[in-house]
Amino acid sequence: MNNTRNFIGYGKNDLKVIWPNKAKLALQFVLNYEEGGENCILDGDKYSETFLSEIIGAQSIEGRHMNMESIYEYGSRRGFWRIYNCFIQRKIPLTVFGVGLALQKNNEVCSAIKEANIEIVSHGYRWIDYQFVDEKIEKEHILKSNEIVKEIFGSYPKGWYTGRIGPNTRRLVIENTDVIYDSDSYSDDLPYWENIANKKHLVIPYTLDNNDMRFATNQGFNSGEQFFQYLKDSFDCLYKEGETYPKMMNVGLHCRLVGRPGRMQSLLKFLDYVQRFDDVWICKRHEIADHWYNNYQ
Repeated sequence: MNNTRNFIGYGKNDLKVIWPNKAKLALQFVLNYEEGGENCILDGDKYSETFLSEIIGAQSIEGRHMNMESIYEYGSRRGFWRIYNCFIQRKIPLTVFGVGLALQKNNEVCSAIKEANIEIVSHGYRWIDYQFVDEKIEKEHILKSNEIVKEIFGSYPKGWYTGRIGPNTRRLVIENTDVIYDSDSYSDDLPYWENIANKKHLVIPYTLDNNDMRFATNQGFNSGEQFFQYLKDSFDCLYKEGETYPKMMNVGLHCRLVGRPGRMQSLLKFLDYVQRFDDVWICKRHEIADHWYNNYQ
């Protein structure tokens, strides 16, 4: 276990990053595909799901929570396709964080991801909280998810994001997979290296603020206009900083959240805005990793 914390990062002088084509900002969109991997007694869980749905503050029950199940099902039945078609039509690069069990339950979604050459990152085997999961079980889930991605998409994932991690997660991922990066961090606007399990390991931080999950949390977004304005403000700040010290911006999306019509318009509005800029690198996550390996070892 890594008992150290890094409060310094790149510090006062920062890192002078040069993105491809001297872009002022690297912009990366992530679509989380979790529907079917959440807590559900049909999959052997004791309690129903409570997290990231239309029912803020939902209580777990020892039985089937039919409303919760159908909210998640909307994400795979309708929300995924609404978001997928948007990115395909606009030819905007996209990365999918895919939960292993969820991917196994929807062949059509997996085929669409493959056909569009979308990057697939392992999002673990289950969309559950691993904080108190036994290390042996978590290792089994990591190995299982790794094999599911290989079986469905033809190769092992290059990246990893568990999300609801435990203290052993990063070490177990490094010890049991060949991923070149993980994104279970929110601590910077640039990638950084860590030494874990006697190995130099790349971390590409993710985001919980530029994220539609805040539609489903207390003191979050309650309208699409708030989501758009927050994304725009983040973009404008980082783009301005990019005149001297270019950074990276993540946008996190969920099929069952921004995939709803009333929220989708805010995403479309943001895409309209950022596509006006010629000096922004909109990319896949593994492209950032490759660039870092080649230039910032």
